[in-house]
Amino acid sequence: MSANYFSDETYTNLNFQEAPLTRGEYEQCTFRGCNFSGVDLSEIVLVDCVLEDCDLSSANFNQTGLRDVQFRQCKMLGLRFEYCQPFLFSVGFVGCTLNLSTFFRCGLKSTKFDHCQLHEVDFSEADLTGATFTECEMQGATFDQTTLVKADFRHATGYALDPEKNKLKNARFSREGLAGLLIKYQLKIE
Repeated sequence: MSANYFSDETYTNLNFQEAPLTRGEYEQCTFRGCNFSGVDLSEIVLVDCVLEDCDLSSANFNQTGLRDVQFRQCKMLGLRFEYCQPFLFSVGFVGCTLNLSTFFRCGLKSTKFDHCQLHEVDFSEADLTGATFTECEMQGATFDQTTLVKADFRHATGYALDPEKNKLKNARFSREGLAGLLIKYQLKIE
């Protein structure tokens, strides 16, 4: 356990650009309306925490621990999740804007992306086994050597992925979304 330990705290409308978050472990804490934009969150550990209506754009996640963390209606542009601690890494997203973020080689088994904007997000070499993308916009998202076994894309839009470069066994797609699997063939589907 870290020298600084915080439990069951609620942080509301704080600007961590002005007063940095104390390094340590935060368990079952809630952050509402907080500004983490560009903030160094290195070596901070969040366990079973909720972040709502926060701006985390361009925050530094170097060795940040995200363990069962839920993000709701957060602005999260350009985040590098691959720099987080891989140990017990577990996240979920509802109504978040994650454009230009990367999950390169991240373990995202059973992760839920619900009503999220995922434009230009890089999922290369990530493990998205059993992940669900409900009402997500995925224009320009990158899937390369990505494990998508049992992933659910039935209610996602805008994705394009190559079935020959990704593991798709038992993945689910809607009929309307099949065009995203055939884009490399430059077919005209009407």
